[in-house]
Amino acid sequence: MRHGHVSQEVRRVREFEAFVAGAGGRLLHAATLLTAEAPDDNPRARRLLTHALAQTYADWDRLRGEDPYDRTRRHLATRFAHSAWHQLGGLLRSRTDPSGPLARLSPQERLVLVLRLYEGVAEEQTAALLGLSTDRVRAICLRAVTAVLRPPPGPAPAVGGVKAVSS
Repeated sequence: MRHGHVSQEVRRVREFEAFVAGAGGRLLHAATLLTAEAPDDNPRARRLLTHALAQTYADWDRLRGEDPYDRTRRHLATRFAHSAWHQLGGLLRSRTDPSGPLARLSPQERLVLVLRLYEGVAEEQTAALLGLSTDRVRAICLRAVTAVLRPPPGPAPAVGGVKAVSS
């Protein structure tokens, strides 16, 4: 009986390791986008992903056909939202280093944008996960996309070695 338990645990560990080997890079990139850290300097994203993976591993035997990637993504999103909310005293505002591509967005905007556009999660699923209406998710996503596509305020960049003249 003891041998059966050990071999089952070994199988569980191997399955989980294979999952992490296949999905870990994409999940880390999603976490890095959420935390707005630079890809090569992302300790908060790594910590966030480690916690999400630990929760997935704890649930591994209970997944019963559920996609482990989806489960981990949900853990990642809810942990990010929870930590952003509590860390900032209930205000979903960002205090991150503006080195990441989404650093100008609030944590809520980053979360919606990453789920909708990077992860391809449907509007309805995103709304259900975050406890928002689909209209609210749509509005947040539109606002975030607009902010990302709009250049940051400041002097116009030099084009072809010629500086822009300010008026």
